[in-house]
Amino acid sequence: MAAPVGKILVVDDDQAICVVISEALKRAGHVVKTVGTIAQRAAQIAAFEPDVILTDVMLPDGDGMDDISAILSARPCLKIIVLSAQNTLNTAVRATGQGAFEYLPKPFDLNELSRAVTEALGSRRSSDDGLGGGGSGNGASEELPLVGRSPQMQEVYRTIARVVANDLNILILGESGTGKELVAEAIHNLGPRRDRPFVAINMAAIPRELIEAELFGYERGAFTGAVARTAGKFEQAQGGSLFLDEIGDMPMEAQTRLLRVLQSGEVTTVGGTRPVRVDVRIIAATNKDLPSLIADGRFREDLYYRLHVVPIHLPALRDRASDIPLLARHFLSLAARRGLPQKTLSNEAADLLSLHSWPGNVRELQNLMQRMTVLTRDSVISAAEIRQVLTISGSEDASGGATSESLEDAAVLWARERLVVGTGRKLDDLYGQLLAVVEPVLITETLAAVDGNQIRAAAILGVNRNTLRKKLNIYEIDPLHPRRKE
Repeated sequence: MAAPVGKILVVDDDQAICVVISEALKRAGHVVKTVGTIAQRAAQIAAFEPDVILTDVMLPDGDGMDDISAILSARPCLKIIVLSAQNTLNTAVRATGQGAFEYLPKPFDLNELSRAVTEALGSRRSSDDGLGGGGSGNGASEELPLVGRSPQMQEVYRTIARVVANDLNILILGESGTGKELVAEAIHNLGPRRDRPFVAINMAAIPRELIEAELFGYERGAFTGAVARTAGKFEQAQGGSLFLDEIGDMPMEAQTRLLRVLQSGEVTTVGGTRPVRVDVRIIAATNKDLPSLIADGRFREDLYYRLHVVPIHLPALRDRASDIPLLARHFLSLAARRGLPQKTLSNEAADLLSLHSWPGNVRELQNLMQRMTVLTRDSVISAAEIRQVLTISGSEDASGGATSESLEDAAVLWARERLVVGTGRKLDDLYGQLLAVVEPVLITETLAAVDGNQIRAAAILGVNRNTLRKKLNIYEIDPLHPRRKE
């Protein structure tokens, strides 16, 4: 069946963007008009009567999202797709909360934009189906916990924006340290339950025999040490959200009881007989492969499908390397607001961070930035200081395997053999002299290993190519005929 076609109004003050979008949509058979302001958009809604509007946010005469709700109230069948270079979770949530059909971050993929237009034209979705409207976007705080502008995080933002206004169960998937609890908190804080409790429990951190008591509560005398009735996490989260972290570590017997609670909406305490009605939103998370656990008989398949209504996949930090400098600077700013010294990150240091594999993900990066704010003497964190605390994966050379680590070790040993350390010399002076000796050795040895290829050398050394060129000039190194160790 042929894709639906319609009348599309493009609103953007960048003429080049208007031309690109217009031509792509016209080739697909749509009728397209372009304007550059909010006032012109209002006039064309009346005159052109579009089926779909593609609108930028930052327009010359105001915020392009301010009157979306009013437009949709007057024309409920109209579909609005928001385009924005402000690629934050707040923008996505605000757009969806205003009733926008879709939010696409700039720069966008034309195929993705065309898909969104096609879906908008073919959609008969009402504005109150729980995936679009809900009004949660207007009050969204700018101080949100999720940071990143990569395509992977934009997809996470769009999914969060769609689910905040409803009570569908959510399963957050991702490696340890990727920020699963932050996502759960964002969903709670941006949704209608924000004024009620957010309660978290980590299944991996509680002894197996105590999990049911922690979750469902217990009566006095239910077991040794139970001296009074105690509410469990379900009752504590009444009216709010319950975050079940590391759900893959939950014992089978507790899984069975959790499934009954999800089916009935009632909790019976350990040792109790009278069920208590509970109203909570369930958000679960795991770093485990649940289908594999199901195949091994260690996780209930019916519970998996109860929890897996809306999955959110959090990418590993190594898979969104473009976000690493942004995250690092965010954590430095966060540390300063908490009373630690204010530090900034050099561009070379940021480039070096992007080369690390980050097995501990975002948590590892945050811990490193906190440590650097305390240990770094200067106000600017340098690449040399980052290189001291990280093991950066290097490329093997053509002759059989020298890496940045082995080159650095060799250079340091060579430098130490030649340094004459005076008894009264300051540590900073020694460090400066050592660096001045080590850097040219590292650069010449790396260039020699890669036959003068500056791009490969820069990657191995953990700097950008411009920085490498500056160093070549400073140390008067010919990249095609680098000096070698004696």
